Amino acid sequence: MSSSIYIGLAQINPTVGAFAHNVTLIVAAAKTAHEKGVEILVFPELALTGYQPEDLMYRPHFLAQHDQALQSLQKQLIPFKGLHVVVGHLAQEEGHLYNAASLIVDGVIQQTYYKQALPSYSVFDEHRYFTKGSKASIFHYKGHTFGIAICEDVWLAEVAAQASANGAQSLLVLNASPYTMHKDEQRIEVLKTNISAHHMNTFYCNLIGGQDDLVFDGQSLVIDTKGQIVEVLNSFVNALGIIELKQDGTLQSSTVLSLQETTNKEQALVRDKKECIESEVWRALVLATHDYVKKNGFKKVVLGLSGGIDSAVVMAIAVDALGAENVRAVMMPSRYTADISVNDAAEMAQLLGVTYHEIAISPMFNTVLSALEPSFQDLPLDTTEENIQARIRGVLLMAFSNKFGAMVLTTGNKSELATGYCTLYGDMVGGFAVLKDIPKTLVYRLAKWRNTVAYVIPERIITRPPSAELREDQTDQDSLPEYDILDAILERMMEQNQSSQTIIEAGFPVAAVEKVARLLRINEYKRRQGAPGPKITHRSFGRDWRVPITNGYYY
Repeated sequence: MSSSIYIGLAQINPTVGAFAHNVTLIVAAAKTAHEKGVEILVFPELALTGYQPEDLMYRPHFLAQHDQALQSLQKQLIPFKGLHVVVGHLAQEEGHLYNAASLIVDGVIQQTYYKQALPSYSVFDEHRYFTKGSKASIFHYKGHTFGIAICEDVWLAEVAAQASANGAQSLLVLNASPYTMHKDEQRIEVLKTNISAHHMNTFYCNLIGGQDDLVFDGQSLVIDTKGQIVEVLNSFVNALGIIELKQDGTLQSSTVLSLQETTNKEQALVRDKKECIESEVWRALVLATHDYVKKNGFKKVVLGLSGGIDSAVVMAIAVDALGAENVRAVMMPSRYTADISVNDAAEMAQLLGVTYHEIAISPMFNTVLSALEPSFQDLPLDTTEENIQARIRGVLLMAFSNKFGAMVLTTGNKSELATGYCTLYGDMVGGFAVLKDIPKTLVYRLAKWRNTVAYVIPERIITRPPSAELREDQTDQDSLPEYDILDAILERMMEQNQSSQTIIEAGFPVAAVEKVARLLRINEYKRRQGAPGPKITHRSFGRDWRVPITNGYYY
């Protein structure tokens, strides 16, 4: 090797199908990298299209636009003389569609690699769209041999072994790996096992950004031939990492640059090497909320603020994601709403500086009850009347949405959605369910953590017993097991696929397990009609949870 090689990892946030925007992102990153002396620049998987386009790839016009965008990208890379750009895109050959990565130098595609391992599990369905490749892609630069791989390729030992057998000394890995808690630890172990074991360096570039119910965390990283971590880029931010590959084959972190302007608040929330899981999850939810709102053409959001823990956490996330000036909160007290709920909601709205409204729903509730009285006659009050209140609130929130062009954020958490402790067409009304994959116990942890950054959630909201306040003296535990028990059962039932009997044998109360199993099964129809929300856990409701609505199976 004649001299050091400077390799860049461009951790960017493309938008699915926004070809011109994505080309602009790629070119801007390439310009910065070229100015900083980068010689080989790696982008994430399908950076040109965004990940993943799903059935848009069935549309000939979409594929034609993609090809035009790729040609445009090639032309716009010409000024960056000598820069070797490895970018993810689609490729068509003899009627087959491939998940591809091309090496582009001076505007010319030198070679193209086709992804070999196509995941079809969890949230992935790549066999539906792509034909798998079979050949390694190797190129030489300054006496060093580089291989190319794409995401799932490195989760299987064979592809890295193939690259090594073809002479690769370093593997450039393009990724669109969605975030889940502790995923970074899992990735590192896989990379060490499947790449470092072949004495290859690993340059792992991952996507960031929110896409429907997925959020990508970045955390692009570099691992040397001995399995030692050389660099990890900050999660959930656009960044360029530059690594020096020295003449003797060793690696050294050189520079990490931001590819976006960062606000003071974002700086306060950026991870460091000791980031706790609450901080990581919080920033995942902030990015997911920001991108879902902005990428779908909205600027503002509105939510129902109840004085409870869930809506408090959602509002704090919304403010971190969009700014207080773009958040509107509506407190809608009923005859059952405690004064402390109203006071706490007003205090929090003031702490965060959001636009705040208070609309009493008792008059509307009374009008609906009067209209129904001839039909209901002397039937006793039950969940019917509770749900009416929730649905009145849904109507009001949608009115604010229509009038002000603001997306409604729903405030239900995973524990509630699992058990059906929510009202269809009521508190489930909205465009994005921020806490959809956040168990109630984690909601509390997030609230406590956020107050360590800045005090924004009144302490009483965190410490008082949770209640829907839809009848006198109501608490959640009137209907559900204690949340620590409920969440533990749900984790075993959903994420570990354990049967009720197995969970009972592990020491959980029989009545609680049987109740949770029944509620989880019978409320699938509700969840299917709910808003999307970001996946955070190993198994989330949505594309990761494919359970028939009509079924007689007992969990």
